[in-house]
Amino acid sequence: MSITLSSLILCPIWISMAQIQQGGPDEKEKTTALKDLLSRIDLDELMKKDEPPLDFPDTLEGFEYAFNEKGQLRHIKTGEPFVFNYREDLHRWNQKRYEALGEIITKYVYELLEKDCNLKKISIPVDATESEPKSFIFMSEDALTNPQKLMVLIHGSGVVRAGQWARRLIINEDLDSGTQIPFIKRAMDEGYGVIVLNPNENYIEVEKPKIHVQSSSDSSDEPAEKRERKDKVSKETKKRRDFYEKYRNPQREREMMQLYIRENGSPEEHAIYVWDHFIAQSAAENVFFVAHSYGGLAFVELMIQREADVKNKVTAVALTDSVHNVWHQEAGKTIREWMRENCCNWVSSSEPLDTSVESMLPDCPRVSAGTDRHELTSWKSFPSIFKFFAEASEAKTSSLKPALTRRSHRIKHEELFLLQQKGNNLM
Repeated sequence: MSITLSSLILCPIWISMAQIQQGGPDEKEKTTALKDLLSRIDLDELMKKDEPPLDFPDTLEGFEYAFNEKGQLRHIKTGEPFVFNYREDLHRWNQKRYEALGEIITKYVYELLEKDCNLKKISIPVDATESEPKSFIFMSEDALTNPQKLMVLIHGSGVVRAGQWARRLIINEDLDSGTQIPFIKRAMDEGYGVIVLNPNENYIEVEKPKIHVQSSSDSSDEPAEKRERKDKVSKETKKRRDFYEKYRNPQREREMMQLYIRENGSPEEHAIYVWDHFIAQSAAENVFFVAHSYGGLAFVELMIQREADVKNKVTAVALTDSVHNVWHQEAGKTIREWMRENCCNWVSSSEPLDTSVESMLPDCPRVSAGTDRHELTSWKSFPSIFKFFAEASEAKTSSLKPALTRRSHRIKHEELFLLQQKGNNLM
């Protein structure tokens, strides 16, 4: 077991406290003083002194990991699953390592969407200038031209990006459960066009520019000797401050600023933008949504903003453990009624798949996803969602047929009545 710098610093204090506690009442003041000293020590900052550099590989190979034939992430040499606690007692460093791997996973999934699923990467805003921040979505070749069916996929909030349901599942389980790829492939096999949204890509990060404050002494009328003395003191102060900052936080990360993407600065904005510029322009007679977690909230917001258009174009919506709330989002009565007829929410539950689950909200039916793990609800409800869409499509078609049949029967009845009238007149 390695001895850390923080242990060396704290050990004498702990020993002193133990010795004082063995003394009499006169030592209480010393105990109080030492406790006060301990309370002032920032253990998180202290632990940073023991961290290795936050310098991680930028490829899976560099991490010595790869996905096997089952889509599971495994160590190249040992064949073992990913280990989070790579270094004991260094949680912050381990977390940064996990996040660095996560960024590589995101790029890896993007590559799979293009190469394995044959999707196109489309830059947004569609009229963006070369210099402004941009995001992107993915679409199948026939997404806008397929006359029959279009499937739209929306993930939840957090670090996930286009094509993912949960980073944790990709790293610790497999690609099938953690990505949208099984949905995309089956949808394309069944004749759907596909659009994959990217609702968490709301801004780009750039390093904050360093602001150089001009010394007031430069423009003063002070004698040169006095000004030089002031500058020397200022330099010494800065030197001590830099030394302290380096000691306090040797792994200090760069200060970044966020530049938001026009009309895509939030998941809700993104959903509306993609609807206006792509989904609404598509030829598909039937549009189907699969929305996980916060994606469900984004869909409800889309409905509120584009109610008539959504009702006209969307056939069915599959939500998976959606966090929407029709009351807080102030969804009107007509929206709630439409959701009851056209939406279904597969929620985390220990009940068997598709078992009805009671709801406190008057919106859409809730059924069990067959798992009590939030992040697994999309994958576990996968077969039921496609069945739900097929039934919704069939119901829409059959609802039109009876209307036509009744109309044709009425026409035939009217024709027969007229013929009878003519016959009576001739008699």
